[in-house]
Amino acid sequence: MYRKLNKESRIRRSILAGITKEVLTNGHVITTDARAKECRKFVDKMITYGKKNDLVSRRKALAFLHNDKKVVDKLFNELNKKYETRNGGYTRIIKLKNRIGDDALMVRLELVE
Repeated sequence: MYRKLNKESRIRRSILAGITKEVLTNGHVITTDARAKECRKFVDKMITYGKKNDLVSRRKALAFLHNDKKVVDKLFNELNKKYETRNGGYTRIIKLKNRIGDDALMVRLELVE
């Protein structure tokens, strides 16, 4: 089962792709707990694609990340070497304070060093 995040599927996919790009680019992002838990799957999948380092994996990563070649190049050139000996669990979620407006739990989704 997956989280619908109260959005249409095309909007939900775009939000998750944006959060995934932010995590892969900067190493962390601050978002809500539900979005972070759902996005964690996609970040792990993208790093697994980077570790495979073949043409099919590169094209799948490009398709999901909206053809952002800078992020995909970083994924296939830097992050795959960083996580080549690790078998999953590439991200961690650190809980922060609740958001003032709607009291949603905010978390920091970051890559494990």
